[in-house]
Amino acid sequence: MADSRAHAYISGRVQGVSFRYFTYHEALKRGLRGWIRNLQDGRVEAVFEGEKGAVQNVLEWSEIGPPGAQVDNIEVEWEEPSDSMTAFNVRATASPGDES
Repeated sequence: MADSRAHAYISGRVQGVSFRYFTYHEALKRGLRGWIRNLQDGRVEAVFEGEKGAVQNVLEWSEIGPPGAQVDNIEVEWEEPSDSMTAFNVRATASPGDES
């Protein structure tokens, strides 16, 4: 199946509950590339890239998240895959003005 790319913004109680690190491991299990970071406004931003079914699967997982998380909403923008990503990384919290 062809590669796809989802750019997601996840809101709710998603910071301070290890959401990024649980998601990192979920993405690795599915062979995805991309990144995840906290935003200053309390949301989590993530880019998932890889096989479409795996991307959809991690998005479904993200609707619930890890223990302690309370996901209220996920906004997903489907984008063209990039050839520049080779791994999945946890990024530092976005600086003010660096949020998309």
